[in-house]
Amino acid sequence: MRFLPPLLLNTESIELLPARLLRARSNADARLLAHADWLLRRKRDGRYLAVADAHGLRGLLPRLMHEPGIEAALDRLDALPLRAQPGDESPLPLSALQPRLKRLGLDAERYAGDTGLAIEAEPATLTHAGCDRYRRPLWLSAGARRAWHALRTAAARDGTTLDAISGYRSHDYQLGIFERKFARGQTLTQILTVNAAPGFSEHHSGNALDVGTPGEPPAEESFERTAAFAWLTRHAAEFGFSMSYPRDNPHGIVYEPWHWRFAATTDKVRRT
Repeated sequence: MRFLPPLLLNTESIELLPARLLRARSNADARLLAHADWLLRRKRDGRYLAVADAHGLRGLLPRLMHEPGIEAALDRLDALPLRAQPGDESPLPLSALQPRLKRLGLDAERYAGDTGLAIEAEPATLTHAGCDRYRRPLWLSAGARRAWHALRTAAARDGTTLDAISGYRSHDYQLGIFERKFARGQTLTQILTVNAAPGFSEHHSGNALDVGTPGEPPAEESFERTAAFAWLTRHAAEFGFSMSYPRDNPHGIVYEPWHWRFAATTDKVRRT
C-alpha cells in the first residue's frame, strides 16, 4: 500500500490537525492530545476548540456549537476516513478575505493592481512534510512536499544542508502578522514592503517555503552568501522551485533569497 502522510483538513475558520503531531501547551493539553485522533483549532488565534477520536467529539470551550465555522469543520470530520484516499487540494472559498483586508484598510482589487500579486486561496487539504527548524509540523501541498523532500535529499548528497523555516500559512495567520506589527508601531506601508497582504502571500497556497541552513538566522538577506543559497541557485529549478522575490522585483516586496515556490511542470528534470 502506498504511504500516505498525515493530513491537515482545512476550512475557512478552523483547522483539523492530527493530534499526535501537536505540541502540548500544558499538562492538560498533553492529556487531551495523548488520547485524541484530531484537534480542531481556531485559525484566527490558534485556540484549541475540541478533540475527536473514534468515540466522538469533546469540546474544550463553552458553546462550541456557536463557534463560527464549526459546522464546516464537523462536516470534514464526518467525511473521514480520508487516510484511505488522496487529500482534496481544491481551494477554499474566499468569502472571508474581503473583511480581513478591510480591517487593514486595503482594497483587494486595488492592491492586486498596484503590486501584481495574485490572490492565493488556501487548499482544502495539506500534507505533512516533516518538521520545520523549530520542530513545528510543516504543511505543504502534495506536490510541493514530494519536491521538497527530493530537493533536500539531493542537496544533502552534495554536502549541503537545507531546512525549512516555514511553509503553509493561513489568511488568518497572515492577518495576525500585520496586527502584531501594528502593535509594535509599524505602519501599513512599512509592513507591506516585507509581508504580502492577507490573501496574497504565496505561503497560503501550500507551495511556498522559506528555506534556511543551520547556523544562519532565518529570513535574512545574508542567506545569499551561504553555500545553501548557491546550491539552490544552481539546482532548485530541477525540482520545480524558483525564487519569488529577487532584487528589484515588480511586486514591491524586499529581496527574499530565502523564499522559494514550487510550480509543477512537465519539463522539470529531477535528480533521484
